[in-house]
Amino acid sequence: MDQSFGKKEKLKSKTVIDQLFAEGSSLKKYPLRLVYIKLSEESGEVNKTCVSVPKRNFRHATDRNHLKRLMREAYRKNKYLVTSNLSSTFAFMFVYTGREKVSYEKVFFATEELLKNLVQKEK
Repeated sequence: MDQSFGKKEKLKSKTVIDQLFAEGSSLKKYPLRLVYIKLSEESGEVNKTCVSVPKRNFRHATDRNHLKRLMREAYRKNKYLVTSNLSSTFAFMFVYTGREKVSYEKVFFATEELLKNLVQKEK
């Protein structure tokens, strides 16, 4: 089981990110929100993911970077839920909605629940 989070798996396309927020679906589990959209077949064979922590809630860049690091790690550990259960590829954006910093365990379990709910919804 591959637990890497390489360059090919990162969502960097501004057009896809704009499309995510325009017509994507959303799931919530405190302190995270998952926005996702199904990618077209020619976009590749891997899921694309990005994370976001709003500057409005966390003024210091060190706090935002710490939370983004936690979110990427939680996704990296739980991405097998999506890759092994769904045949199509998706673009994901994890948005941190909480107003205070939480532990890695809370972020991990929220990510796990969101991905399980996504698999249930898309099957």
